[in-house]
Amino acid sequence: MIEETRKKTFLGFDFSTQRLKAVVIGEDYVVKQEADVEFDNELPEFRTFGGVVRGERGEVTAPPLLWVKALDMVMDKLIVAGVDFATIEALSGAAQQHGSVWWAKGSESRLGNLSPDEFLHTQLAMGFVTDSPVWMDSSTSADCRALEEAVGGPEELAKITGSRAYERFTGPQIRKMFRTKPRAYQATERISLVSSFACSLFLGRIAPIDLSDGSGMNLLNIHTKKWCEEALKACGDETLESKLGTPVATSTILGNISPYFVQRYGFKSDCKVVAFTGDNCSALAALRLRSGWVGLSLGTSDTLLLGLSAPAAPPAGHILVGPTAEAPYMALLCFANGSLTRRNHRDRLVGTSWDAFGELLRATVRGNMGYMGIYFDTAEIVPRAGAGQWVEDGSGRKAERPAPQFEARALLEGQALARRAHAEDMHFALDSSSRLIATGGASVNKELLQIFADVFNAPVYVQEQHANAALLGAAIRAAEVWSSLAEVKLLGSEPTLTPVATPYPDSEKIYTPMLARYRQMIENIPKL
Repeated sequence: MIEETRKKTFLGFDFSTQRLKAVVIGEDYVVKQEADVEFDNELPEFRTFGGVVRGERGEVTAPPLLWVKALDMVMDKLIVAGVDFATIEALSGAAQQHGSVWWAKGSESRLGNLSPDEFLHTQLAMGFVTDSPVWMDSSTSADCRALEEAVGGPEELAKITGSRAYERFTGPQIRKMFRTKPRAYQATERISLVSSFACSLFLGRIAPIDLSDGSGMNLLNIHTKKWCEEALKACGDETLESKLGTPVATSTILGNISPYFVQRYGFKSDCKVVAFTGDNCSALAALRLRSGWVGLSLGTSDTLLLGLSAPAAPPAGHILVGPTAEAPYMALLCFANGSLTRRNHRDRLVGTSWDAFGELLRATVRGNMGYMGIYFDTAEIVPRAGAGQWVEDGSGRKAERPAPQFEARALLEGQALARRAHAEDMHFALDSSSRLIATGGASVNKELLQIFADVFNAPVYVQEQHANAALLGAAIRAAEVWSSLAEVKLLGSEPTLTPVATPYPDSEKIYTPMLARYRQMIENIPKL
């Protein structure tokens, strides 16, 4: 009888750069328990700083055994937090994107024969050929150029794989390993992403790479959803495809949990393991974005996550295969000038009060009497441009000393216009069902959200959710994939969204001409 009344729970992990986090949610998607391990402080023997080890010439790596030992520790912390592992129906995870894990020969059989009496890290100590290059690594510029050349140039590579070649992407990292450490490459049984490596620990065999995280490698054809042969040829030898394995859809149930976890922690033997994915992909799943919706993460830098129904060749940013059926593809745009830039100019114009800054905004009209500004306090990623400041008055002339209220609105309207213009460049189309879902520290700033609503001509909502969208997304994906298999509707499956800003009826009339002007201004800015 007790068995029947037990509530079902779902477990999510996030193997991020600086820590490993775990969360248990109930059927209502409410967080029940959490635990985390901070790498630098709790695992000092690995000598990481910020979760990584910095080498020469831009090399940045992390020892995979660090992540394994952190998992041993976080499982013990979940026990202390009172988690009943027998109630967990399914688990999934997220991880930092682009990093690669190089499994030694014999690792698959090692994973399948783990003793429940010992820690994972003692049994997998010999499981890896080399440390893992991670997303902060910038040592592969030559490999990026070679990869782009091999497939017909950066635009062609972006058309096929969703991104031009980036130093942190896994393909260039594999090419560098093949070129500089041929013996390590030959000794490798399989190559995993950090997400599929983490999943392998729970599955008891080497897990396949999922399509969403696999799109961040410069190796996957995002149209056919198979490895791109030209890219594979450019980055390794004929064994590379078998080292990578066949990628799978992100919503795949890969199997039941490894007997190790059943015997050591008391998981049910039929607890499902759902494919793990990248942290940005997992955040999109947490926001439950659909085609035509925008996830707006307003942090130190601003990130736009777009649900797309079809892929486009991105002039900037990245297109990935979507992690959910609601958005078959996702676009990722990262703007370096976000909250920090907003705060710098607030301090300059009114001091440290957001209320005083809000007063300035209310002293101007929407459209700002034609004043427009582009403020890059730091080098910008989208578009690639150096730091600088460009302000124009209503007649398109350089504005020498605009009044503070015009500057305040020019800053925020300029940022919102940039977000919309570059989203449209990704073939993102707004329609009557579009909405913006805002997260991050600045999502409490009502004036800023109103400007975004007007510029995008779409309502803005804030999701009542956990601060870590990638972590929550992992647990939510476990719940959603399990519920669709079990044909059970869970209480939390409808996201709780609070409307915070609605566009004014004349928004499109005001901001469409300003969008064209923004594009003109960007043309005249010196690019990097």
